[in-house]
Amino acid sequence: MFSDSFIRRNFLSIILAIISVTFTITVSAESEESRPTQKLTFADNGKALINPMMGWTMHFYSNVPQNYGSQLEPSDSLEWFDGCSTVYLRIPWAFIEPEEGKFNWAILDTPAQRWIAAGKKVAFRFTTSESWLEFAAPKWVFDAGAKGIRYSFGEGPKEDGNLCDPIFDDPIYLEKLRNFLLAAGKRYDGNPNIEFIDVGTFGMWGEGHTGFSSRLNPEETFKVTKIHIDLHLEAFPNTLLCISDDVDGPQNTTGNYPGTDYARSKGVTLRDDSILVQPSPNMWFHADMANRFWRELPVIIEHEHFAGSRKKGAWDDKLLMRSVEEYHGSFMSIHGWPQDEWNICRDTIQKINMRLGYRIQLREIELPLTVEIGKPFSVKSVWANAGVAPCYPGGFMTLTLKDEKGGIAAVLSDESFDFRALKVGPPNDIPVQEHTSEFCAGLIAPVTKTGTYDVFVSVGKRDGTPQLALPLEKDDGQHRYRIGKITLK
Repeated sequence: MFSDSFIRRNFLSIILAIISVTFTITVSAESEESRPTQKLTFADNGKALINPMMGWTMHFYSNVPQNYGSQLEPSDSLEWFDGCSTVYLRIPWAFIEPEEGKFNWAILDTPAQRWIAAGKKVAFRFTTSESWLEFAAPKWVFDAGAKGIRYSFGEGPKEDGNLCDPIFDDPIYLEKLRNFLLAAGKRYDGNPNIEFIDVGTFGMWGEGHTGFSSRLNPEETFKVTKIHIDLHLEAFPNTLLCISDDVDGPQNTTGNYPGTDYARSKGVTLRDDSILVQPSPNMWFHADMANRFWRELPVIIEHEHFAGSRKKGAWDDKLLMRSVEEYHGSFMSIHGWPQDEWNICRDTIQKINMRLGYRIQLREIELPLTVEIGKPFSVKSVWANAGVAPCYPGGFMTLTLKDEKGGIAAVLSDESFDFRALKVGPPNDIPVQEHTSEFCAGLIAPVTKTGTYDVFVSVGKRDGTPQLALPLEKDDGQHRYRIGKITLK
């Protein structure tokens, strides 16, 4: 078939080809059906989880700078308060820009960095109307010609009122406010440490209502709402924004919600300011409003000042838990002295942590006992989201194989299923999702040795970087969880 000269010239290539064919024939992989597997089941460990786009938010500044972080040591970022993920800094614009163009950023950055150093997030609200401060919008704004309305708290406009609201669509006021927001956006927009920013630059306490102050009518309020939403979108295009439910009326239950509907159309989410201000049946008014948001955007629940709510007889632990279910809440406030709230409501807080936001549970996984290096294998798993809200950041399952020294031998990520798609349900009927993943370890490179490896599971980015805390034991410190062993041959 071949000439002698051809065989001599190509002797090595022919021998290697014969060896390759012989190897392929004699060392074929065992079938998937015949491969022995191990089925592992898991129970939720009941621990609070710190994850993106969910958790308890600590009112470090609750409008008044002394409330409620002033009693915390600089080293205290509420590690002891299970589930606290975010520090919330709500403070008047006048305290951040006391002189035009001269900024007191330290009032924000100092507490923020305490939480960031602890691996937590930050949220902001900048207000321009307060019940306790004459000029929440800086006085220099009015000195520059911006018009205002004098009023007395709860009595409405009065010429000799001791407080001053800006006219929220005054051109000079909007020019100065835009400059401030753009400066804040340059500093904070797109910063991964910023969880959300409220559109809070109009209305009493930044809540979008003026019944206690300048008393805008609904048409004027809607006009102003759109203006201030758009200003924040310009300054913070890469940051989650939220709007108070009260822009459509604190006790409006008609279903006609033009302000928050406009916000939702722009990708701005909802916060309720506040629940448990009054006893049942008026403990909240806008769970139906939240129903328009939660499937796409995380809903933020703020309860009334803790001490004030208890004093009025409006506080009810069971109602607090129920609000999480009805609003499909992702964030809940710590709106009071945190040690008091923790000491009195610890059991309730821990129960809420089992439902607040999302809670990704691995229920079961079936994987081979042995696989061949460079050969595909299947893994079957069962997952559930035990929270009330979707896993908004999404995530993908990864198996990581580690050797006896803890070195990473293989990272096997499955992009075929995004955990954002896990459905939510009531506590007694949580939907489960079965999924089959296809993996291959050691194909071509890097060099992968035979032996037995520890198997870790994680949920995170497409490249295998862990991102989400799971309610599992044996965390390696980076949100990879050891679930068993597998042998490579």
